[in-house]
Amino acid sequence: MAKVSMVQRELKRQRLVAKYATKRAALKEISTNRDLPMEERFKAVLNLAKLPRDSSATRLHNRCEITGRPKAYYRKLRMSRIALRDLASKGEIPGMVKSSW
Repeated sequence: MAKVSMVQRELKRQRLVAKYATKRAALKEISTNRDLPMEERFKAVLNLAKLPRDSSATRLHNRCEITGRPKAYYRKLRMSRIALRDLASKGEIPGMVKSSW
């Protein structure tokens, strides 16, 4: 089980990303538009830098919904390999059977 503080930190990042997504996208659009004057684009870059670091989507890291584990994460199932194996062994995932040969 992951530390509760790390899971909470990740949830805080997700909220920040959602909060600043439109503002960040607008500033990004202005900064990459070559038709605008250089001063305006530079001002957009400075305003983008003033936003909180954790509001950037690249700071997010996928975590298991059950355990909070950050590694060995399956995107489709939104859980780690360990949690997946436990649930599959208990028969709680429909259609999934633990292999044996």
